[in-house]
Amino acid sequence: MSMFKAMDLSASGLTAQRQRLDVIAENLANINTTRTAQGGPYKKKSVVLEATPQDDFDSYLGSPEQVEVVRVTSDPKAVRPELDPGHPDADKNGMVLYPDINPVTELVHLMLASRAYEANISVLRTGKAMAQKALDIVK
Repeated sequence: MSMFKAMDLSASGLTAQRQRLDVIAENLANINTTRTAQGGPYKKKSVVLEATPQDDFDSYLGSPEQVEVVRVTSDPKAVRPELDPGHPDADKNGMVLYPDINPVTELVHLMLASRAYEANISVLRTGKAMAQKALDIVK
């Protein structure tokens, strides 16, 4: 595997993890959103990542694949009813539908995505340092 392919793989991982971080932040920001433009409470979103093989001969020999975001899904059933008769979005029984988002779970996902992002940055920095050393040898 070439150094540049490793850097390409790491760059694709950075992009995917950045989008994952954005979605997690959106979930946390909307944890108490009971009314959206689409109507009803905010729907928790999840990022689906996939490793896609490259279209060259090296991909059949175990060379790296690219990581990409396949889709961002939302779960329309991820709501939790809560009794709050004074809330403006309460129904006739006083129930309000809140997004079913567990902040602890989201923070764990946030930490995992952040660590994956940092790992990809480390790979890019190592590749850059290796390229610089190779150029220094030529001098």
